[in-house]
Amino acid sequence: MTILVTGGAGFIGSHISVELLNAGYNLMIVDNFSNSNPEVLRRIQKITGKSFEIHQIDLLNEKDLERVFIENRIEAVIHLAGLKAVGESVVEPLKYYRTNINSTINLCKLMKKYHVRKLVFSSSATVYGMPDKVPIAEDFPLKAMNPYGRTKLMIEEILQDIYISDKQWSISILRYFNPIGAHESGLIGDNPNGIPNNLMPFITKVAIGELKELKVFGQHYPTIDGTGVRDYIHVIDLAKGHVAALDKVLKTNSINTYNLGTGQGYSVLEIITAFESITGIKIPFQLSEPRLGDIAICYADSSKAKMELGWEAEKGIIEMCRDAWRWQRKNPNGYQDNKLISNSRIRDSGLMNMESTEEVEKNVVDEKTYT
Repeated sequence: MTILVTGGAGFIGSHISVELLNAGYNLMIVDNFSNSNPEVLRRIQKITGKSFEIHQIDLLNEKDLERVFIENRIEAVIHLAGLKAVGESVVEPLKYYRTNINSTINLCKLMKKYHVRKLVFSSSATVYGMPDKVPIAEDFPLKAMNPYGRTKLMIEEILQDIYISDKQWSISILRYFNPIGAHESGLIGDNPNGIPNNLMPFITKVAIGELKELKVFGQHYPTIDGTGVRDYIHVIDLAKGHVAALDKVLKTNSINTYNLGTGQGYSVLEIITAFESITGIKIPFQLSEPRLGDIAICYADSSKAKMELGWEAEKGIIEMCRDAWRWQRKNPNGYQDNKLISNSRIRDSGLMNMESTEEVEKNVVDEKTYT
């Protein structure tokens, strides 16, 4: 059974890919590598000992994406691909609307055309905007406060309409909170381009000396110490939540929405303190004004996912900080090589036992040739 994962080479996607392979699924990744690195492919194989297929395609290119559906028997799709930085979305809203919404429409059009009606969609807790209370349940009002969150909300509404039009679809919409951590092997983790937008990779880059200090956005929130509170979830728990949601969509025809979080909120300063206690490294920081679109407190009620998917987060903040630091310490320069794969398809059998991204590139096959 082949599962197509869009954005499967990214931070979250790579961990989902590992969990899918470990669960016995056949994996196919579509990624344009705009915010990921081909080296992750070798790392996924090293962790799992299993092979998979990869297509370098931008979902905005409907013609190339259609070839994937023509040439393969796909059973279900996990859709992760898209732009994800809240701050950037405020500065460049049209870029976010075009990329996130149009790519999803292209994908769903082809899924419908080729009778693939099983979908797990990566949404976000940003769709809730500034909630009146916490923890946040799935039936709370939706009022996204930034373009990124609004693209997620619009896509959710598109998916609702698709299901209303054709009840043969089965869709799980996953609203997840703040994924951090890394695979316990230290082989895959968060590898942002440039200065990180998210808290944990910023902390780890300060810890290794790449950045001078952490900038903490917001110091007067109505929280325990004035800094923002978030529901941080280990990326492995998040990945397992996707596998649980996939199992459900493969067995049912329905549309459901689930929060994926721990139900526990931590402030920025609490995360810094936890990281310092684990690593013994002091993290210098500077308090500054909140970013446009940020909210004070956000954590989940994930009881619906526990009841209907049999899923709940298992790892705590200690494991999150420990695994994030292990990844950063073992990979101070991330995935090292930022070269992109030049062809749209590589067969995984050519990737096995490779030692570098350069070797991956040497084994890229012609689009009409299979190894």
